[in-house]
Amino acid sequence: MSQFDTLEISRRGRVVTLAFDRPAVLNAFDATLHTEFPRALAMLAAEDESDVIILTGNGRAFCAGGDFGWQQSAADDPGSFAVTVREAKQIVFGILDCEKPIIARINGPAVGLGATIALLSDIIFIAESAYISDPHVNVGMVAGDGGAVIWPQLIGFARAKEFLFTGDRIGSLEAARIGLVNHVVPDGGLAEAVDAFADRLASGAQSAIRYTKATINVALRQLASTMMDVGLGYESLTNVSRDHQEALAAIRDKRRPLFGAAFLPEGAKERL
Repeated sequence: MSQFDTLEISRRGRVVTLAFDRPAVLNAFDATLHTEFPRALAMLAAEDESDVIILTGNGRAFCAGGDFGWQQSAADDPGSFAVTVREAKQIVFGILDCEKPIIARINGPAVGLGATIALLSDIIFIAESAYISDPHVNVGMVAGDGGAVIWPQLIGFARAKEFLFTGDRIGSLEAARIGLVNHVVPDGGLAEAVDAFADRLASGAQSAIRYTKATINVALRQLASTMMDVGLGYESLTNVSRDHQEALAAIRDKRRPLFGAAFLPEGAKERL
């Protein structure tokens, strides 16, 4: 398992844990993690040594989404976004096509792509102090990497639009109340609760569990097949937009971004 630089894989019986392992940056995705994650997931889905997969993050976060340095490099080199698009689809369809049940253990913030990965999982446990958000719009981008696919399926279109339009954080208790996650657990008991549930699944009828997942996910896979190219196409447009550049500049300058009105023709702001 040492082939991965940004992931840690551990085993306990027939349960395997795949952990994002960039704790210094809250497990944010860079180019390496974006390449390694779907490869690791495909490997674990195909192996015979495990029946249940746990996804989590090392350190204080589950996953903080995209690394801003990586986003800047993608904005500077739009051609590289083609690789990102291909890998983004591998991530989404890798989770949906994996017959083994996947349990998300959200130990800390799950943001952006991190939220998408957690919400695409089959069963979701979240620590009481953790939160979920998809703030793509706050950096001038479309939530095209799967967020627009899965959020409405879990909480309905009206709520999904509100959270994807604003990027607002959702605390653990509210996430459970609206059906975004399955279980809220006190921080100190999260690992134990997830292990107990994973053991329950691992002791079950594996063919029945896997084929039930495959059957349920037919609808999700069809939906993703119709939406992912559209969403990623729109995301690629916003990747090179002035709003996205303004958001990245604002992050560097530690200020609030000025969207829209910041790019009106000369003198237009004064006339507003």
